[in-house]
Amino acid sequence: MSIVALEPSDSAGIAAARPTGVAKLSKMMFDGVDLRPLWSELVGRYVYRQDDAAALLDLAILEQLFGNLDAGLARQAEALLLCRIYRSPFTGGAPALRLLAFAAPGDLGANTPLEFLLDGSAVELHTLYVVPGTPLPTDIPEHDLAFVAVGESDVNRAVLGEIARLTACWPRPVLNPPERIALLSRERLCRLLQDIPGLHLPPTARIERARLAALGAGASPADILPGADFPIIARPVDSHAGRGLEKLADAAALGEYIAARSEAEFFVSPFVDYRDPDGLFRKYRIVFIAGRPFACHMAVAEQWMIYYLNANMKESAAKRAEEARFMTRFDEDFARRHGTALKAIAEHVGLDYFGIDCAEDADGKLLLFEADIAMIVHAMDDPAIFPYKVPQMRKVFDAFRAMLQQRSETAR
Repeated sequence: MSIVALEPSDSAGIAAARPTGVAKLSKMMFDGVDLRPLWSELVGRYVYRQDDAAALLDLAILEQLFGNLDAGLARQAEALLLCRIYRSPFTGGAPALRLLAFAAPGDLGANTPLEFLLDGSAVELHTLYVVPGTPLPTDIPEHDLAFVAVGESDVNRAVLGEIARLTACWPRPVLNPPERIALLSRERLCRLLQDIPGLHLPPTARIERARLAALGAGASPADILPGADFPIIARPVDSHAGRGLEKLADAAALGEYIAARSEAEFFVSPFVDYRDPDGLFRKYRIVFIAGRPFACHMAVAEQWMIYYLNANMKESAAKRAEEARFMTRFDEDFARRHGTALKAIAEHVGLDYFGIDCAEDADGKLLLFEADIAMIVHAMDDPAIFPYKVPQMRKVFDAFRAMLQQRSETAR
């Protein structure tokens, strides 16, 4: 394998594909820009120049942003047949640091959103999509560090295995070792973190469809989760963003759930009522950078299944004020209160970068929902409505870039 800089040229245009990228396209959509004219332009480029890998990859992103997942994945697959290396937008001259990301084919949640973390920085990012069974491109861009951006999932297991093989003798330092990412699966994470003081991690079992159906037919949840009873939480394996996630109050509800689903395997866990005394649920997103926790957002809602958008934070000044306090006082309040648990989580997981979604239970323990390296962390919110987010997210992004710089200098 040779490592050389890729330069855009007619003869190497495909290898030097430079799409607009997910960060900029997402920001445009977030801001209400009509992306249909751009979609039409990209379709035209796709029709008249079918070797335009950058246009195909941007079209794949747009289709997913529009909710057309199958079309998006189809365009992405065509793009990767043409080109496996993509350079993210970079406005600087000589980069302060060059980063190569190993990525997996898949939807917008398959990989660490590095473009959001590095947007506007002096870090040059090339993304190499790894396809098991397919040789690497001949010329890999020159880089100072490599970063494994592939999130844990059954679908990505083969990709992580291939990256582990490749990086065993990689000529540059590799951040986020794939064997540590594999520990973030829901059932493995329970075993990894179960004995941490101050941490509440509900037991999670991975079961086949037939065993879940047996619960709907009258079997006890305790047969799968010792000591458990209804209500339980069920979700299909490899589902994210709440797809297929439901709270099941009893056997009848579970029977209806399984009848409406077609998946072969599910995760089940006891439901934890984490309402605060005021009757509201609060969920926090925290990222760990070189072992240190950083606040990324807080959502307050009336329902237990919280996502930032369904919490209506934009419409509530009171909720935003609470999130602002969470962010500005994070180090001396939340991070100190849960310091023992957060430190132990970072040490047990052992990754350079990852995130968690969490809450606090009725006993004041840190209630952990999941950990992943591919959680969306961004600064797209309107600063006129969320002025407190700008300095906090700048703090996060600066810490991430400082970690990259420190790892690079240590290697040199």
